[in-house]
Amino acid sequence: HAGEHPRLGAVDVCPFIPLDGVTMTDCAKLATSLAERVAKSCSVPTFLYGQAASTSAKTLLSTIRKGQYEGLEDRLSDGTSIHEDDTRYPDFGPRRWNEVVAKSGAITFGARGILVAYNVNLSDPNADVARKVGSLVRSTGRLIKKEDGRKMRVPGMLTLVQGMGVPLETHQMSQVSMNLRDVSQCPMHVAFEACKSIAQDHGVEVPGSELVGLVPLSAMLESGRWYAEEGVTEERALVEAAIEGLGLHQLEKFHPEKRIIEYALKEALGQ
Repeated sequence: HAGEHPRLGAVDVCPFIPLDGVTMTDCAKLATSLAERVAKSCSVPTFLYGQAASTSAKTLLSTIRKGQYEGLEDRLSDGTSIHEDDTRYPDFGPRRWNEVVAKSGAITFGARGILVAYNVNLSDPNADVARKVGSLVRSTGRLIKKEDGRKMRVPGMLTLVQGMGVPLETHQMSQVSMNLRDVSQCPMHVAFEACKSIAQDHGVEVPGSELVGLVPLSAMLESGRWYAEEGVTEERALVEAAIEGLGLHQLEKFHPEKRIIEYALKEALGQ
């Protein structure tokens, strides 16, 4: 398998997210229980992250994923690895590379709040500008290196955002692929307009964006208030304004009933 998106195994990540009638602590217990069960029954290494993390060093999924599947053999064979001991080994399951692990890779289980997976589309099929944009907007920013080996990290523009530039060959464009880890801290329209502004500075247009998975209604309404005419307050009008302003129809039709969490739950429950 080869691809642009970081991954640690065939089933890469399984997050538990409290929506209603359940706490984050409950979700962390569920994640831990399932991670232990899968490791035992499938002989697969499993890691815990987020609110279920066994140590603070494992809180970020991106930290656990470093080295990806390709680095897992060295990681579990005491070979050279970018991981220190506090992130190197799984919480459950085999700590040694074997034929089963080679086939499956590892799985990461966790508990977290709602994360919005959000991609901004750039008209240039070459991902160079998308990578530049990603390095400027993501919270961790850029690592600056001197010739003598010294390094410093310059923070990025947006709060609680992970981002990177990737090519999207099927549509002859590129994307800034982001995780908005707290959409109340960085709304979608803020991420979209920041990416758009930087891309245009490099002579690249931004025709739209893409949501991966589901999104909370509150996030759509907040972005809708930015794009709608002043004074518009009706819920459906704000949702449509967000869809139009963010260009969510560009790659495929955006269906609010299927993509907004509250609407999807009502439809699934027949309400």
